[in-house]
Amino acid sequence: MQEINYVEGFVKRMSTTMANISAAQVKDLREKTGAPMMDCKQALTEAKGDMEQAVVILRKKGVSVAAKKATRVTSEGAVTSYIHAGGKIGVLLEVNCESDFVARTEDFKELAHDIAMHIAASDPKYVRKEDVTEADFAREKEIFLAQAVASGKPQNIAEKMVTGKMEKFYEEVCLLEQPFIKDQTMSIAQLIAAKIGKLGENISVRRFARFKVGDAGETVAVTKPTEQKAE
Repeated sequence: MQEINYVEGFVKRMSTTMANISAAQVKDLREKTGAPMMDCKQALTEAKGDMEQAVVILRKKGVSVAAKKATRVTSEGAVTSYIHAGGKIGVLLEVNCESDFVARTEDFKELAHDIAMHIAASDPKYVRKEDVTEADFAREKEIFLAQAVASGKPQNIAEKMVTGKMEKFYEEVCLLEQPFIKDQTMSIAQLIAAKIGKLGENISVRRFARFKVGDAGETVAVTKPTEQKAE
């Protein structure tokens, strides 16, 4: 009897909480995150109406969904371009997804545009951490280790410092690790994960090229292929 009363009380509390979540709150969260309406309502309910906590919940859900879909084949997509104001910087970007249907959606196009704009502003050198060449990795690690040792740190402490500095290095040069220029609280990887959660398909950045007037060269990055499977 006591167990039945506990269950009934829990259900009543949950119903009351959901009833206290207004349509305006759900609408605001959807506009802020682009997540489906039901997901927004569930996140607000779980967060007891706290908008910022609901955003965190949705981001975590997006990352979880993205991880589950990460091995699915992305053979469709689009190539988009972005020319910075004044025509001094230009970017060509290929973003892949699973179906032509998703590639034609406004959400997908918006994502590709935002990533291309971010590349123009942030000038990453690689797509993913895994794409960093062994030569570049060894060079940076050697520099950081020499700096740490020169500061008087013991070898074991210096090596730990290098690990932290390498993570910072990845954030500076790898597109997916960089904080999104329009929202510094999320990385490009998290931005993509949120769209994967909304659109229900795996999405990946295949390659990009960045050109700047006056530069002797250009940045061209192509990600290493990962094992994917059809579903």
